Amino acid sequence: VPGDRPTIGGDVRDQVRAMCDLMVLAFQCDLTRVITYMLGNAGSNRVYNFLGIGDGHHQISHHQGNAANISQLTTIDIWEIEQLAYLLERMKSVQEGESNLLDNSLVFFSSEIEDGNSHSHYNLPVILAGRGGGVINTGRHVIYNDDPPIANLFISMLQTVGVQLSAFGLEGTGPLANLTL
Repeated sequence: VPGDRPTIGGDVRDQVRAMCDLMVLAFQCDLTRVITYMLGNAGSNRVYNFLGIGDGHHQISHHQGNAANISQLTTIDIWEIEQLAYLLERMKSVQEGESNLLDNSLVFFSSEIEDGNSHSHYNLPVILAGRGGGVINTGRHVIYNDDPPIANLFISMLQTVGVQLSAFGLEGTGPLANLTL
């Protein structure tokens, strides 16, 4: 019989760390090969009081060029990247044969928009961490000048684990160039 559903609330810092730890444990125990985790949807308007930010994230993302809002967004962005770094370090610490969990995985981190003020869906901020079992060429900042759809990245990721497909969604037309070894 399942236990009671956990209550919603508590400190978001504790929630994120607990989720990162659970994700690593789930992979380490081989309970799953795929995890999706979203810190919050774009309209959640989360307040980051622990960072000294009293306004909602969504509200300040419509910064209108205001330096104070941009500074607050930078503070939030840094905190979010620190949480990603925590997850990646935890994954790297798990030994798997001659390698580690991070090297044997792919971690996709992004936002659905480039800039909250303009709602632009081009030039998305994307981090792809891990080596996908040695298939991904890492340690680079790759810029694509022809604006390929993000779906092409998903095709590339799927192909690294043996899923051969040439299209994905409405826009995916093939794997990205210069991503794999």
